[in-house]
Amino acid sequence: MVKVNKDSSAREKILVAAKKVFLVKGMAGARMQDIANEAGINKALLHYYFRNKEQLFKVIFKEASDKLFPKINSIFESDSSLFEKIEHFTGEYITVMQENPYLPLFVLNEITADPHYFIQKIWGKNKPRPEKFLQQIQKEVKKGTIKKISPDQLLMNLISLTIFPFVSKPMFQVNLGLDEVQFRNIMERRKKEIPKFIIDSIRK
Repeated sequence: MVKVNKDSSAREKILVAAKKVFLVKGMAGARMQDIANEAGINKALLHYYFRNKEQLFKVIFKEASDKLFPKINSIFESDSSLFEKIEHFTGEYITVMQENPYLPLFVLNEITADPHYFIQKIWGKNKPRPEKFLQQIQKEVKKGTIKKISPDQLLMNLISLTIFPFVSKPMFQVNLGLDEVQFRNIMERRKKEIPKFIIDSIRK
């Protein structure tokens, strides 16, 4: 059962409990009763704050995205070198995904169901702004410091290599025989492996 300070609100208890339940059972497997039990409250009180688990999950996602996307946009829009941005992007993204491993599948499901609502209401002002990063790639190509590559393709490669292992986590765990700790350790190593792989592939 979740332990919180005496002055913590019921809503905060629910959010702490929900994160734990979603982490263990995933979005599909989690039940409102599970969350109520974990928070140490009755189900009626839980429904008073959140109508259903989808609404609760969106609040948790918003909280996580408020941590991640401002950092990502700060990286995209900084004056750092292209290679530094690739390294920083990978590190920040993997760190947040490790803390919120249910997010990738939630994003995919929500975008598929209603992309306009997701972008406008869930992402809102925090949606990624990669324009400067894409322009920087194009400039480096023109200067001849990196191999000729489409900026869009490079960004897609970076995002795919970072996110896909989390989306396909069960498949990797089964096929590679990984438990939770081993998977987490592999993802920690990928903070260095992904930038090295990408940078080596485009460096002249």
